[in-house]
Amino acid sequence: SSHLQKKRRAATARRQHLKSAMLQLAVSEIEKETAAKEVEKQNYLAEHCPPLSLPGSMQELQELCKKLHAKIDSVDEERYDTEVKLQKTTKELEDLNQKLFDLRGKFKRPPLRRVRMSADAMLRALLGSKHKVNMDLRANLKQVKKEDTEKEKDLRDVGDWRKNIEEKSGMEGRKKMFEAGE
Repeated sequence: SSHLQKKRRAATARRQHLKSAMLQLAVSEIEKETAAKEVEKQNYLAEHCPPLSLPGSMQELQELCKKLHAKIDSVDEERYDTEVKLQKTTKELEDLNQKLFDLRGKFKRPPLRRVRMSADAMLRALLGSKHKVNMDLRANLKQVKKEDTEKEKDLRDVGDWRKNIEEKSGMEGRKKMFEAGE
């Protein structure tokens, strides 16, 4: 059995090693992804938001403000369009999921019939022609000792359960139970 335990321990150790290797891989992938997103963000900002150089005259400042306002408006429109597209797509997804759910509901499983089968017939069905064991169910039954039947007799003689419940209910019953040490 020690050989089996060693084998089990080795399998467990291998599983643990694989788990930690997978976790390390996942962590490094997440870090790479985060770095790539940051680079993408910086590139986007460099392309769409050139560094701001403030002009000297009032006239040029007003022009710059007009340009910035126009830019803000166009970006806001883009954002709105993107949000609408997202909402539309989300709604389509929900509808498709509902359709899937409805379709699943339409295919009813056939009702399974109960089949009476002896233990021998079950084993024969499971094991095929290899089944030679004849199940003698009586041989496997536990022998009932005389004391067990005595206990059952005592339980039967306790009497009507309703009477017991009435006796134990209310404060009087609690007091009796407490005094009896139940």
